[in-house]
Amino acid sequence: MNRLAFNRGFLCGAMDRVADGGVEWRQYIAHALADLKILWLDPCNKPIRIGTEDPENRDRRRSLKTHGDFDTVALEMRQIRTVNLRMVDIADFIIVHIDISVHACGTYEEVFWANRMMKPILVHSVGGKQNAPDYLFGTVPHQLIFSTWEEIVAYLQHVARDEHVKDLKRWRFFNFTGE
Repeated sequence: MNRLAFNRGFLCGAMDRVADGGVEWRQYIAHALADLKILWLDPCNKPIRIGTEDPENRDRRRSLKTHGDFDTVALEMRQIRTVNLRMVDIADFIIVHIDISVHACGTYEEVFWANRMMKPILVHSVGGKQNAPDYLFGTVPHQLIFSTWEEIVAYLQHVARDEHVKDLKRWRFFNFTGE
């Protein structure tokens, strides 16, 4: 049994103010959970040609801001925002990486957007669950706020494979495999 086979998971977290552009943790999660056949919606590797968020485009937008071309930055960011929110729309669940030392403007909009749709939101809080922003405890069930990536991987393996999983209020499973 694999309840998560062909479900779509959105990988949510800061990109423009982190050294690796948010790539490493996303690659780790996709690799660690490869056996579950989850379809990852990754803003670092979008399944669409518009709204690209790679290092070259981030550097170009920084240059545009330095030179005062805010119209172009706004135009590009509206497209990025639209694509990212669409990925939240079609996701079955999201995993969010929260590091309170990094400003994450779009991340919070995506989390609150997913919350309005009552999607399962799994939070990885850098520094541990005790360092998660207080507001998240009023938004996400605290049982879905984790201190380590390994806890998230174990939780998703449990949700996917264990016969008896308690407290699945936000999860809805479609059987795409016929198992």
